[in-house]
Amino acid sequence: MNRPAFSPLSSFGPVRYPETASQTGGPYVHIGLAPKQAGFDIFENNFGHVLVAPDTRGERIAIEGRVFDGSGSLVRDVLVEIWQANADGKYAHPGDRQDLPADPSFRGWGRAGADFETGVFRFETIKPGRVAGTGGALQAPHVCLVLFARGINSGLHTRLYFDDEAEANRRDPVLTGIEWEVRRSTLVASRSERDGGVVYTLDIRLQDTPDGGRETVFFDI
Repeated sequence: MNRPAFSPLSSFGPVRYPETASQTGGPYVHIGLAPKQAGFDIFENNFGHVLVAPDTRGERIAIEGRVFDGSGSLVRDVLVEIWQANADGKYAHPGDRQDLPADPSFRGWGRAGADFETGVFRFETIKPGRVAGTGGALQAPHVCLVLFARGINSGLHTRLYFDDEAEANRRDPVLTGIEWEVRRSTLVASRSERDGGVVYTLDIRLQDTPDGGRETVFFDI
């Protein structure tokens, strides 16, 4: 039996469907993605903030930061994921077919929730190598970040660059594609040394804040 194809049009014009209810990434985002931090030990393997092993190649660094909302208040329940190349500029993914050395001891991806008291998120990783971008031009060393939290309908994508890579940053095709220098600076982390280790710090602002902080550049991905 042949059935007529479905059509959104009725004899009286287009059919109007009600809007579905909106939903944000919470308040159970930690239970689903980082349950151990929320007090639920339910996964055999908990994806964490440490991307390195003892024999991972490259300069060991920590990445830290906080996330602020438009009122300047800390977002204490944000969950951050990062994705980066290894020290030679190769990703731990079969889609990366560059003729570069892989590092089996480097995971290349991590997930961390902000500390519920301080609002600080932290990753232990290595400084990534330069990766070729569109047209083969080398990008500056960088880390990709995605933010999830209550009030955010989908993950917010941004990048972290390093302030001690000034020359590479000046030539990076993505960073230089941002029109204003003050906007570019929202993606550049500051290097410091603490307890004998290197720490790069980048605070992220979801909007301009009352203290003069500029909204972080986010990417439409």
